[in-house]
Amino acid sequence: MSIHTPTSGSLFIVVAPSGAGKSTLVNALLQQEPAIRLSISYTTRPPRPGEQHGREYFFTDVPDFLKRQEEGEFLEWAEVHGNYYGTSRLMIGQQVKAGTDVLLEIDWQGAQQVRKQFPNVIGIFILPPSIAALEERLHKRGQDEPQVITRRILAAGGEIAHAPEFEYVIINQEFAIALSELTAIVKTARCRFPQQAARNASLFNQLGIHAAQI
Repeated sequence: MSIHTPTSGSLFIVVAPSGAGKSTLVNALLQQEPAIRLSISYTTRPPRPGEQHGREYFFTDVPDFLKRQEEGEFLEWAEVHGNYYGTSRLMIGQQVKAGTDVLLEIDWQGAQQVRKQFPNVIGIFILPPSIAALEERLHKRGQDEPQVITRRILAAGGEIAHAPEFEYVIINQEFAIALSELTAIVKTARCRFPQQAARNASLFNQLGIHAAQI
């Protein structure tokens, strides 16, 4: 599929520093908008308590991941906090072309890679209300060792510096407000001209809006 081919599905990328509440917001969005499909990435990170292979991630080891990367399987990949993460190029392309809205939870490096191949991707950056709030959330989450939390806090500034690269920024201070803003972005994206034209081709033809105008 050409990166310039109009598709009826939209591709969303959601980026945030660890502890900003990205996954919680995305999970709540998926409950409200079941038509969106969350892309499942490959990772060499060990599963956290309650995570399942094929649900949160496809868990693999470093040799297998690097082999897939060398073969060009990934749309984007990055090393984050000592672990590798990657997104399947084929799965994303097929889903968007078929009219499915797809959402990627990735880091800023991956977002840059995705944008090169999908110029119409919709970028959303989630900000914490403060660094202090970010640190507090990481401690309350109870999923990482203290040294890992320290590393994530130190990295947060560099990650936040990439927020200007995104079309939308949501400050996750009050969860309900942040979720309503995220939902509004998704609904607005579905009304973009290329998506409406692809989903309603018959109507557009009846109204005299031809492909050359898209």
